Amino acid sequence: MKIVVPVKRVVDANVKVRLRSDGSGVDTDNVKMAMNPFDEIAMEEAARLKEAGLASEIVAVSIGPDTCQEVLRAALAMGADRALLIQAEAELEPLTIAKLLRAIVAREQPQLVICGKQSTDGDANQTGQMLAGLLGWPQATFASKLEIAAGSATVTREIDGGLEVVAVTLPAVVTTDLRLNSPRYTTLPNIMKAKKKPLDKVTVGELGVEIRPRLATLRLAEPPVRSAGVMVADVAELLAKLKNEAKVI
Repeated sequence: MKIVVPVKRVVDANVKVRLRSDGSGVDTDNVKMAMNPFDEIAMEEAARLKEAGLASEIVAVSIGPDTCQEVLRAALAMGADRALLIQAEAELEPLTIAKLLRAIVAREQPQLVICGKQSTDGDANQTGQMLAGLLGWPQATFASKLEIAAGSATVTREIDGGLEVVAVTLPAVVTTDLRLNSPRYTTLPNIMKAKKKPLDKVTVGELGVEIRPRLATLRLAEPPVRSAGVMVADVAELLAKLKNEAKVI
């Protein structure tokens, strides 16, 4: 079984996001970047499936400028066999990303695509679902447990009411939730081995996908600053403030 894992380069989760002074977007100059945390979980799950003898090859895919090679090398160090960079300078929307991934799936012919449920920058939670729709494949989103057997995948999904277990036939698209696994620590020997693994590049034009923006970001703004809390002496004072100042009761 071949697995394709899309990975995205985003601002490191431990870094405080700053906006550009003109409000046109996020300032990424001299900011530490890393693999999207949900994509790390997807890559870890693919590696575990291969270690269990259920997968024969893992292909990591990223879309963006040449700087995205660093997250692909990280994916190779985690266990991917090959990496592919789709070179694109423009900021892409989920539907365009899904179309590019569909083109890669047509080339690679995997039996499973595992991707993070959302990216921590766009936060759209759309690409996996759109990819499944474009491919006409079954999908199982928000996976907290994944089992592969006899040409099908059994997925435990996290939903508002608790957990839901679904079975989908392969090939399929699965998106990962936080509790699916804990990504491994990448060791130095594996980082060195990753440098020798193949990393190919392809352009958007070669894949025959048109980049046509459908959305325009008008402005980004910081949320309003919250006022500091106050200490109250007793319940009576608290109720008085809630009634007379906050006017919520």
